[in-house]
Parts: sequence; C-alpha cells; structure tokens
Amino acid sequence: MIIKNIHIKSKHIILISILTLFIFIISTLIFYYSKNKMIAITTNSDNESDFIKWVDFNVTSEALKLTADLDIKSHNNNEEIHYNWIELLAYLACIYGGNFKNFNENDLNKIVENLQNGKSIEELTSTLTFYDYYFEAYSAVLSGFIGNYSVEVLNSDNQKVFENRYGLKAFLPIAKNYYFTHYKDFGNSRSYGFKRTHLGNDLMGSIGTPIIAVESGTVEQLGWNQYGGWRVGIRSFDQKRYYYYAHLRKDHPYAEGLKLGDTVKAGDVIGYLGMTGYSIKENVNNINVAHLHFGMQLIFDESQVDSPNEIWINVYEIIEFLKSNTSEVYVSNEETKDYSRKYDFMEEFLIE
Repeated sequence: MIIKNIHIKSKHIILISILTLFIFIISTLIFYYSKNKMIAITTNSDNESDFIKWVDFNVTSEALKLTADLDIKSHNNNEEIHYNWIELLAYLACIYGGNFKNFNENDLNKIVENLQNGKSIEELTSTLTFYDYYFEAYSAVLSGFIGNYSVEVLNSDNQKVFENRYGLKAFLPIAKNYYFTHYKDFGNSRSYGFKRTHLGNDLMGSIGTPIIAVESGTVEQLGWNQYGGWRVGIRSFDQKRYYYYAHLRKDHPYAEGLKLGDTVKAGDVIGYLGMTGYSIKENVNNINVAHLHFGMQLIFDESQVDSPNEIWINVYEIIEFLKSNTSEVYVSNEETKDYSRKYDFMEEFLIE
C-alpha cells in the first residue's frame, strides 16, 4: 500500500515536471519575442526623436565675458580671425567635462594661440567626443545674445539716430539704474502646491521696478498662473529659448498694451516687479518678498514644451554676465505711470 502511494506520487511529480518545463519554454519564447519587439520600438523611437534631452549649464560669468570680448572685438576690429564665443566655450566644456568650476583663463589663451597659429576650430575639436553636443547645447542657450543690431544713439546735434553695431544684444531683465540682489538659488526646494525644485533665479527688488525683455521674441504666455502669479512667457525667434518672468506687480503687472502674440524687442519694458502668486485666486500677493522670478527653458523639440521633459537651466551666471548691458527707461505715460525704453533697438529678425 505504501509502495502504491509512492508510485502515484512519482507519477504526479513527473507530470508536474513536464508541465513546468512546458510553461518555462512558452514563457521564454514570449519573453524573447517581447524583448526583441521592445528593442525595435525603442530603436525606432530614438531615430524619430534624436534631440538633446538634458543640459547642465554652469559656464561662469567670467568665461562668458572673456569669450564674448574675444568674439566682439575680433569682429569690430576686423581681425583676421573672427572668434566665435560659443565655439570657444564648447571647446572649454570638453576640457572640463562640462564643469566650469575648473575654468582657467590660461586654457582659453591656449585655444586662442592655436587658432592664431593657423589651426582651425575643426582641427582642434576633431578628437573631442562631446564637442558637437556642447556646441549645440550652448548655441541653444546663447545664440541670441551676440550679433548685428542697430540702436538709437545721440549724435552731435543731440538728435537720436540709429547706429549699426556688432556686440551684446541681450539685456539684463532689470532696467538700468534699478537696484536688485540675487543669489544662487537654482534647485532649491519649493513646497507650495507640491514639493519641487526652483527652476530659475530670483531677483529681489522694489515693487514697480521695470522688467526688461532679455531677448527679442514673441509673447507666448500671458496672464495668471497660481505658482508664478502674473507672468509673461517669451519665445525667442529661433524657438530655442523660452523666457519666464513671474510674480509681476498686483493690479498693473504688464507694460501698457502688451498682449499675447506680440513681438517684443530685446530691451523693451514688458512688466513690473511684484510679489503675486501662490494662489488659485487671481491678483493675490502671497509671495513673501518682492522679486522677479526669471527662468530660461531650452527647447530642442516641441515635445519638450509643457511636459515632464522640460529643460530649465541655471541662469545665475547669465544674470551676472548681463549686468554689463542694461536698458535705460523713462516714464512714457504720466497718467498710468508706464515706462518705456529710452533708446530704440532693431535687429534683422524684426525687419519684415
């Protein structure tokens, strides 16, 4: 009897083993097929979305100034070699692995010396694996900052005339002669609404301080946002940069007549510093300290707009760099106390 029971159990074990082996084989085939299919889908997806998905911009204001000076002076002095500041910065990024805490002016001087001795930037960067990445990434950040433009100046008769120039054509977001302070706050924690990181730079100043368009572009966002209060979003003409100006003044946040879809010029007054935001209800001051939240989003593909894949960069060093170029303003409407820029500005993108 005992032997019979053992025999029966052995048969069961054999059947279970066969069934288990069968299930294993089927599962392996399904897994293999699914894996290959997913690889194919991923490969196709990558081919269809071959664009930069992350940029860690930490170029120092010193590096920005030195390379910009080389670029501008070489063009204005009609030197034999015209330096491109973005090429120089991309080269340096390769040397430092993208970490400009290691920036040394001597490294820049060596690049310049090689270029002056007949080397081309193509030759110097041919063996640098990530040069193309840094050049594209830094171009997205800085391509609207230096170039040809025209600006009003006073002639010998004290009359305003346009003068053609090549140089820095991006402006500090705070108007000339207005005081502000800022510190390195990118990535700091924020808790209103939900826990998140700070994706901009806060410029503390007085309520009503005129806010300036850093670069020419199109007003893409305008109105109330519970996080940013009254805010303006401006897209650069090359579509690569989205500038975000938030917490504008209660009751009178925007420059007179500003509306969605408008074209604004670099240096134009677009609004006034305030402390609105952190409220679902419009026109509420729930920010503790009056300041401008200034942010820059990079866009390499439209799928990155208003999505979890947004790229916001640290603009602290850019603000430090732009302190050298401010837009002078005056009260253009005594009744509304609105301000306008004092000297007009024109660049090729603005000519129809």
